[in-house]
Amino acid sequence: MNRITQLFQEKKNNILSIYYTAGYPGLGDTVAIAEALQAAGADMLEIGFPYSDPVADGPVIQASSKAALDSGMDLNLLFAQLKELRKKVTIPVLLMGYVNPVLQFGVENFCKACVEAGIDGVIVPDLPMYEYEELYQEIFLKNNLCNIFLVTPQTSEERIRKIDGLSNGFIYLLSASATTGKNLNVSDITTTYFSRVAEMNLDNPIMIGFGINSKETFEKACKYANGGIIGTAFVKAVETGDLQENIRTFMQEFR
Repeated sequence: MNRITQLFQEKKNNILSIYYTAGYPGLGDTVAIAEALQAAGADMLEIGFPYSDPVADGPVIQASSKAALDSGMDLNLLFAQLKELRKKVTIPVLLMGYVNPVLQFGVENFCKACVEAGIDGVIVPDLPMYEYEELYQEIFLKNNLCNIFLVTPQTSEERIRKIDGLSNGFIYLLSASATTGKNLNVSDITTTYFSRVAEMNLDNPIMIGFGINSKETFEKACKYANGGIIGTAFVKAVETGDLQENIRTFMQEFR
């Protein structure tokens, strides 16, 4: 069974997923961060593979991606680093990034490399749904990889149900149609949006991301979904200083 599926079967609420950029703050930190986050109580991890034109990322994650790229991070190096991942980490791990590097690597080669590294799912925000369905779904399913789709406040019910039918892990509910790093502000409009999706009784679990940066905002997200995803706040927390201590301190707020 896929680890993502198993997680949501065993834990229904307050699931905490942490995003971080591969090769940041140090080029060799990728697996060490995963190990430390698991030890500190993270339920799931999203490792971002950097790209030179990260249009959906805010300034913090953009800066981390540029630093990692400048240090030499790419998919070949990332997969080489991840060979050590499953010796130390047992929780679900996803890769998140843009479609261009995946296409350059080759979708089938990318999926095979994910399996060899023990990766459970992939989030590629700019991979069109119809392309996934027509060209790549069979490859993902053959490799037991979850492909995670994103939903925004503007996504229609028809499209959400289509996404639900194509999904086999969870649905990533964006708190706003904006770049990462914005604060989660649960206004009446956002509450209506979250409630609308929750009331659809979808087959797949829901995780809320974008703007979760504190225990308060994490708990708000968990009122409407199975859990929350933290990215920018964590990347910012490990920019400087002692990496292991920064991770412990950051996670203490949530665990």
